[in-house]
Amino acid sequence: MPFRKLFLSRWSALLWAIGILWTAVDTVGFAPSGGHGETAATANATDATGAAIDNADLAILANAMKGD
Repeated sequence: MPFRKLFLSRWSALLWAIGILWTAVDTVGFAPSGGHGETAATANATDATGAAIDNADLAILANAMKGD
């Protein structure tokens, strides 16, 4: 649908915007119900092998990404 024709009518523009929002919510979803703090996520973080990740591991990774 051409955008010029879409925005000539307020109702068609409103329906188009609702469709965009619906698609975004359907694709991404809502925020998790557990809260927004990152302390729980970092406390339980594991790598691909299941071993716990600590700050030393993260420092090594950061230095490798910098290229130093």
